[in-house]
Amino acid sequence: MAPPPHTSDSPSLSSATIADPGPGPEAKHQGAASRLFSTLGAFAQTRPDLEKNLAYSYAGSGTDADPFLVEFLPDDPHDALNFSKSKKWTITAIEGMATLAVTFASSAYSGAAREVVRQFAVSQIVVTLGVSLFVLGFAIGPLFWAPLGELYGRQRIFIITFAAITAFNAGAAGAPTMAALLILRFFAGAFGSSILTNAGGVIADMFNASERGLATSVFAMAPFLGPAIGPIAGGFLSETEGWRWVEGLMAIFTGVLWIIGIIFIPETYAPVLLRRRAKLLSKTTGKTYISTLDAGKPPTTLFQKCKTALTLPWVLLAKEPIVLITSLYIAIIYGTLYLNFAAYPIVFQQQRGWSPGIGGLAFIGTAVGVLIATIGSIIDNKRYVRLAAAAKGGVLPPESRLPPAILGSVLIPAGLFWFAWTCGPDIHWSVSIIASAFFACGLILVFLSLINYLIDSYVVFAASILAAGSVVRSLFGFAFPLFTSKMYENLGIHWASSVPAFLALACVPFPFLFWRYGAPIRMRCEFASEAARILEQMRASRHAPAPALTEEDAVAEAIQVWRTRSHASGAAPAH
Repeated sequence: MAPPPHTSDSPSLSSATIADPGPGPEAKHQGAASRLFSTLGAFAQTRPDLEKNLAYSYAGSGTDADPFLVEFLPDDPHDALNFSKSKKWTITAIEGMATLAVTFASSAYSGAAREVVRQFAVSQIVVTLGVSLFVLGFAIGPLFWAPLGELYGRQRIFIITFAAITAFNAGAAGAPTMAALLILRFFAGAFGSSILTNAGGVIADMFNASERGLATSVFAMAPFLGPAIGPIAGGFLSETEGWRWVEGLMAIFTGVLWIIGIIFIPETYAPVLLRRRAKLLSKTTGKTYISTLDAGKPPTTLFQKCKTALTLPWVLLAKEPIVLITSLYIAIIYGTLYLNFAAYPIVFQQQRGWSPGIGGLAFIGTAVGVLIATIGSIIDNKRYVRLAAAAKGGVLPPESRLPPAILGSVLIPAGLFWFAWTCGPDIHWSVSIIASAFFACGLILVFLSLINYLIDSYVVFAASILAAGSVVRSLFGFAFPLFTSKMYENLGIHWASSVPAFLALACVPFPFLFWRYGAPIRMRCEFASEAARILEQMRASRHAPAPALTEEDAVAEAIQVWRTRSHASGAAPAH
């Protein structure tokens, strides 16, 4: 039982809140920026009374041996799952715009490539590094932002990293040399990648499983719509104002969203919120409070989190064929998307004589394909929800996620071959641009379908699975544009455009194979089979008197079982 509220000798509790505990000794040392963030953050966060939390009957007795276990209060407005629909969708829209801003910045630079070449007198390959290094930052940043977000909260990471990407974009606008421009763009990508990592987590924090499919489908437009519209804006702006204003536009875009995010995006990650609440209650009462999610666990350090984030994705890639194949497939089509940022200027500007601004309009086909696929994904999500409702226990096998990938796997090579052999100046430009819409539509269908398939197959390892895929596809997005100009120079526009089409064609069987043989393959994989076993245990615990198995417990148990198996087989376990 929690202690009763303090009376005459207590601080005033009517005005104190969990989100705003009132001034303490440390507040005197708090910087002006921190105080500003706290004040603005109050607009984003509903703040429950400390008095209500002190009066609540938490389990435990408040001693070191038997601490109070802090959980959300019934209908707690601080719990992201209890946010109103309007608040959830407002936050989702802001997160989507922030993601679009980062991916927009990755490609808008390509529309200004001609101006950069003239300014610094460098080769096309060197200029292309401006796109590639930005995407390389996407590969490196998430390995650190994900564990930092789990320890310190998604809101803080957003505030820090979006301030940084705004600063790096502004710095790039004034870069005195090509080397400075490339370095600044790399760091902009690395810091901007935090939104690619944490935005999905924010959506998962707010929406339950039945609602999440729609939110994810809508949000998924952003990472692909941004790269499609970037060259359009970059091309026209560079023609009229120069390439520095393209970088300036990126800084303005991310800067405005940084301010909006500070005001309207609250902390949503439950473990961090409950940990902060427990710390405040302990400080206020002198009793011992801990988060119910931390009960029975040793404290997790940043080193441990980073160690897992840096090692487990590679272990999964090495030991799980489904993870490796799907990650490579997504990486190939993602790399092809970024290859186009180097290929389209060759096809439409050099071959057809279009200006950078008009050349950027060639990406309209890609944008249309993204929008069509998003609508298709929303429709397919309704199919999935309907089937899940009719299924025993409301659970479908992971392979039920694959029909969109099967369709998309055919659309991708069809669109790419169509583009490859109609992109010459002797054929009307609209034919090849329509082809690009088919490619983009297939890309989104495959991406969303396979990501959901992996999450359903490796539930307790989902974070590491997504990190592994993010690293691999970002490395492909980094590499593909670098060899594009030489490939087009040596092979010509038709055969060079056919190379990614042949790669995509080779990947067509994968969704069909997973649809037919996915279940037995998963049961032969160490991590997939262990994830399935633990998921069944977690489901069973909901109907048993024993306490439910938390996700972190499940991950720790799965890793321990894998290490035991590795020792038994004579293999060296990962550390």
